[in-house]
Amino acid sequence: MPAKVNIRADSRFPVDRSAVRKAIDKVLAEHQVFQPALVEVSIVGDRKMRDLNRKFRQLDETGDVLSFPLENRPDPTAVSPDGLLRLGDIVVSWPQARDLAVKSNRLISAVVCDLVEHGVKHLLGEHHS
Repeated sequence: MPAKVNIRADSRFPVDRSAVRKAIDKVLAEHQVFQPALVEVSIVGDRKMRDLNRKFRQLDETGDVLSFPLENRPDPTAVSPDGLLRLGDIVVSWPQARDLAVKSNRLISAVVCDLVEHGVKHLLGEHHS
């Protein structure tokens, strides 16, 4: 079942919304999450990303992606009473995605999708080793 995805992006940061939704659905399927799910995605500039890093990670620098899973959930795949799995928020820095795309000779939309996929994995409890 496709996820409900709310995407917020300033008009200066064009994003392929369909591709982002497909990227999220792909990760959910890979993790065998088949119930209705909600993911919030924000595409921001480096100033906002630096502010978030400063506030939540105590790092005075920008980054490419941040994930904010819903707190106080003992099971990251637990469904709320209304049947919707609320995973949390993903924030992607458009300038960082653009720079990564240039360095790797890829489309920005592909890099944004990769970053969103990475963020969804974190929302599902997968962490770096």
